Amino acid sequence: MKLDILAIGAHPDDVELGCGATIAKEVARGKKVGIIDLTRGELGTRGTADTRDEEAFNAAKILNVAMRTNMKFADGFFVNNKEHQIELIKEIRKYRPEIVLCNAIDDRHIDHGKGSKLVSEACFLSGLRKIETKLDDENYQEPWRPKVVYHYIQWKDLKPDIIVDVTGFVEKKMEAVLAYKTQFFDPDSKEPQTPISSKNFTDSIIYRARNAGRLIGTEYGEGFTVERYPAVDSLFDLK
Repeated sequence: MKLDILAIGAHPDDVELGCGATIAKEVARGKKVGIIDLTRGELGTRGTADTRDEEAFNAAKILNVAMRTNMKFADGFFVNNKEHQIELIKEIRKYRPEIVLCNAIDDRHIDHGKGSKLVSEACFLSGLRKIETKLDDENYQEPWRPKVVYHYIQWKDLKPDIIVDVTGFVEKKMEAVLAYKTQFFDPDSKEPQTPISSKNFTDSIIYRARNAGRLIGTEYGEGFTVERYPAVDSLFDLK
């Protein structure tokens, strides 16, 4: 299966929170999108790894993505080293995405910055012919380097380099986010409170999208940072 976009997050729910509306928009346009979660979120205060698995499955159905898989790296303790890079390179070469979306380059949760760097470096290394990987005992994989890597914005208010107009798709994003029932605001929950379980945080998903939209003259937006300058064929390509 070749993907147009591969969205990668350190934890289940990272992708939905960071770029869920962008994914919903591209799927609606006929693009083939997949999701990879690096960990099962097993260190999360609320819920369990098993409930996260179920919630991630339900969120993927809501977004109508072509695939979702979990690398089962150690939540909180995975590192950006050769072992983890090789495993991720196998997935990049398997799905051959044109675009990769991944964690914020700097954020409150330590896994987000680590995941961002891991994905970025794996995307580069995946294009090197002398790094050999196999899908199975028989078949070597061809090298593949995505055209671009974009980093979505998470807890910290990083300055975006580009903003995608996601007007009309924020409702789908919220539906996918709230599929993680154990993680977000629930006045009846007996679970401990966390930074993302407050009503303020849930509300912030909407008002941050509104603010990003305000910056580009639309109702809603999602911001991304880039690793290299975006190229346009004409000044008229810019809105």
